[in-house]
This record gives sequence, C-alpha cells and structure tokens, in this order.
Amino acid sequence: MIIVTGCNGFIGSNLVSQLNKLGFNNIIGVDDLSKKKNLINIEHCEIEGLLDIEEFESNYLLKDKSFNDVNQIFHQGACTNTMEWDAEYMMKNNFSFSQQLLDFAERNSVSFIYASSASVYGGGKKFEEIRENENPINLYAFSKYLFDQLVRQKVKANKIQIVGLRYFNVYGPNESHKGQMASVAYHLHQQLKEGNDVKLFEGSGGFGPGEQRRDFIYVDDVVKVNLWFMNNPDVSGIFNVGTGKSQTFNEVAKAVIEWHGKGSITYIPFPKELIDSYQSFTEANIDRLRQAGYQEDFLDVQSGIKLYLDELQNWPKNAS
Repeated sequence: MIIVTGCNGFIGSNLVSQLNKLGFNNIIGVDDLSKKKNLINIEHCEIEGLLDIEEFESNYLLKDKSFNDVNQIFHQGACTNTMEWDAEYMMKNNFSFSQQLLDFAERNSVSFIYASSASVYGGGKKFEEIRENENPINLYAFSKYLFDQLVRQKVKANKIQIVGLRYFNVYGPNESHKGQMASVAYHLHQQLKEGNDVKLFEGSGGFGPGEQRRDFIYVDDVVKVNLWFMNNPDVSGIFNVGTGKSQTFNEVAKAVIEWHGKGSITYIPFPKELIDSYQSFTEANIDRLRQAGYQEDFLDVQSGIKLYLDELQNWPKNAS
C-alpha cells in the first residue's frame, strides 16, 4: 500500500498517474477535498481510497489507526504559496502535519519520501545541501527549512528510509489550479493564448531584464526521482532535485513563443513587495543525487516546454 499526500495537486497527481502506469493501483490518496476543482487532476487515475486531510490526520496520525501493508509514503502535500504570511496556517500545514506524518512512518516502519524546496537557499548563490547555504527569505521557505532540520536529526538515528527532495522550479501538466503560483511557462502560455506578447520582470539581483536564472525542471523528471528513491530504500537524506543547469526567463519565454509561432517579450517593473523575498538565481548542485546513484538525464527548458505545451493542447482538462 502506498500513501500519497497532495494527490490532487500538481506533483502528487503526476506521481499517482505514473505509479498507475507502473502497475501500482494500491494507493491511498490524501488531500484537502474541499478544493473540489482539483479532483480533475486524478479523475483518470486508479486508487483504492481518497481521504480528506482532516480525516486522515484525526483517525490515522493522531489516533494511530493504521492501514494494512502500508510500506511507502510520498508526502507531496503542502501550502506552496510563497506570498502566504499567516504563520499559524503555514506551520500547521507544512511543519506540524509533516511531523505527524513522519512520526506515523516511524511507528509503522514505512519509507518516507517528502517534498522539500529549493526556496530554503534564499538569496544565496550556493545550492549544495548543507546548513551553511540555507537562508530562507519567506515564510514558506522557513517552514520547509524547519522540517529539513528535523529530518537531518532523524536520518542519523533511523532505520527507515527518510528522503527530502528539494524541488527547484517545477513546471508541467496539472498545475493550472495553482493560480499565481503556477510556473512561468504556464503563465506565459496563457498570455499568448490571449494576446501577442509575454510579460517578464525587468532586471533584479544584478541580472538584466528577463535574465534572472532559475533551474527549471519538468515534472516528469521530478516524478522519476521520487520513484528511483522508492526503488532504492537503503538511500536516505536530503537531495536537490533540479537539472543542475540554470536557464533564463528569456529562454523560457522564447520556447513558449516558438511553440505558439508568435509573440514578443515585454518587460514590466519589478514588484516592490518581492524585492527582499525573490530568488533571482537558482541552480541545483546535484552531486549528492548523482553520488547516491541516480543517473537519468534531465530535460532542458526547450525540450520540456515543447512536451508540456503539446500536452496542454491535446488534453482538454489542462488547456484552460
């Protein structure tokens, strides 16, 4: 039995879909079922059960009720809004719930793979998974940072697999529900569906207009990393999940423009409210991931965006 939290969300739904393709249907999905529009992301998937997060927390995490034969947890659920400043809400969703889920995994000897975030590095320029490089600059990043510190202590003395995956800038199908937090590729695609130009920020952090650089990674590559760790249960720790190569927002825009066969780039003023909480550069150091044994290649922006937009075009539920 496999538990996937955040199963209706972006990465969680893609993970469930790929698990199905590999023959795994014994999946218990957990999510906030009040967000009914997100159910469309898993309507094509095969799962054994779907639980609301509140029901799961009260009956399984707090009352220690257990499923039969659970051997794997993929914890993908979280509040991912980097603009959220309600500390109580953020910590409940991203720290307390994660802590309870990890305790459940420990009590039941279950492998635990969870979504961390490259946001823990803040405005730094070094992206190796060591404490000295970590300086979260918003509440979301701080919540992920705190849980990573707890995990570091747990990994040292634990017999179960515990893996934290620091996702960099993920893009791909099933992200439209994220609204403002959806990828830049998604937003630029929407802009060209409605007009003839795409909008990028003017320069920031020492970078020129649209030249801010991020490590953009396609969601299928993220799912492959998750599944690799499932198949390698002796490997634990915190690992970056990016391509290892940063690319510019201009490159993303040009890939979207090329796919549409039209469009130009317009640069807009950089928002004042983001000045102190914006990463103008990220680039995953994936040495630790490679040393652990993961050797698959990652798609670059040009290849990944073509796959993504082809999918949006051919799959009506993602085309909105």
